[in-house]
Parts: sequence; structure tokens; C-alpha cells
Amino acid sequence: MGDFNKLEPIIAAHKFINKCFPSCDGALLAGSVVRGEATETSDLDIIVFDKKIVSSYRESIIDFDWHIEVFVHNLISYQDFFESDYKRARPSLPRMVSEGLVIKDNGVVDSIKIQAEQLLAKGPEKWSIETITTKRYFITDTLDDFIGCNERAEGIFIANALAELVSEFVLRTNNRWIGASKWIIRSLKQYDVKFTEQFIVAFDVFYKNGDKTEIIKLVDDVLYPYGGRFFNGFSLGKK
Repeated sequence: MGDFNKLEPIIAAHKFINKCFPSCDGALLAGSVVRGEATETSDLDIIVFDKKIVSSYRESIIDFDWHIEVFVHNLISYQDFFESDYKRARPSLPRMVSEGLVIKDNGVVDSIKIQAEQLLAKGPEKWSIETITTKRYFITDTLDDFIGCNERAEGIFIANALAELVSEFVLRTNNRWIGASKWIIRSLKQYDVKFTEQFIVAFDVFYKNGDKTEIIKLVDDVLYPYGGRFFNGFSLGKK
């Protein structure tokens, strides 16, 4: 981690729970430190389960020389977050619970972990034909903006939007979970490493020298099995 005076993550997590949530029913340490992907700026993601908590909350704290993100739930509230994460296809809390190392357990953690693992294994809700058609339109519209853009600054941000739309389309049409920020690439890699490499190269080439060719080809390849680009005849909300 680059800071030799810092407590080991698991030790710091135990101390934090003993100090701040000594009577909680369960606690997990999750995030990059658990996955072996920690960097100098990594924090501790700690999930707390406490039946006495009235409503769930999230808090950011610096303690024991660590930046700590703590997610506090009672023994029911986490289920609403599981359901919300399922509906948006971004299983943030289920992932954290599934991968989390047990810091404390008064007999509640195992069942919660099983629920998280079952939800992750189930995968997100399958997109309807109507949803796929709508997503094709918005990708096509953004791609047209990208192709026609002659302003470098605008092109960068259109490319960013296109990357999110295309990654979402690829993952959801293949019944995979999506992500935001760094989890976009992580989710793509979990789906298909080779495609992810093509995806990264296409956007990297544009960002480096402004060449749009690879991005355009990538988008067309992604849309082709679903009918290709779609603009003419699209309607939304018409009665």
C-alpha cells in the first residue's frame, strides 16, 4: 500500500467495528482490499448489519489512518437495496456482501451472503425487444453525433457517452450485470476479455489521435445481430 505505518486492512476493520459498532449483529470487509486490487488511494468498504438501526445509511470516515466507507443496514433494509440493485442491473451491495470477509457475525451473515450469491447467479432481468429497439436508437443517434462532430472537445464527451451506451447494450443483451466508472471495464472483462480488449483499443485510438474508424466499426458490429443502426420510424410516447 505504500504506507508502512498503516494497519493491515483486516486489523483496521476489526478495530473500527469494535470501536464504532461494538453491538452490531454482523460486519463484512469488502472492496479492492479484499480482491487484492488495492492501491495507495484505496479505502475500506465495510458493511454493518445491526437490528437496532432504524434505517440504512452510508457514511465516510477517516479512522486508524484509513479512509472508510461504511454501509449500515438493519436486518431488513439491505433487501430493498438488493432489489433496487437488481432492477438497475448494478449489483453493488450484493457484490460487496458476496465477496466480503466476515469481521463479526452473531449468526446473521451466512443467510445474507446466500441471498447475495443467489441474486448474482440469477443475473439481471432480461431486456425486452422494445427496450433493445429503444437502446439501438439512442446508440445510433449518439453515433451519428460522433461521426458528424468536428470539434475535438465535443467529440471526447460524445465518445464517453457512446462508450457507456455500448457497454450497457453488450452486457444487458447478454444477460450480464453492468457497472459504472471502473466497473464498466470490470464487467466487460467478466463477460468477454477479447471483446473488452477490442473495446479499449477502439476508444484509446480515438482519444490518442482522433481516429474514429475503430469505434464506428465496433458499434456497427455490436448492433448488427439486432438489426444494425436504427433511426427511421423510431417513436417514443406516441399515442
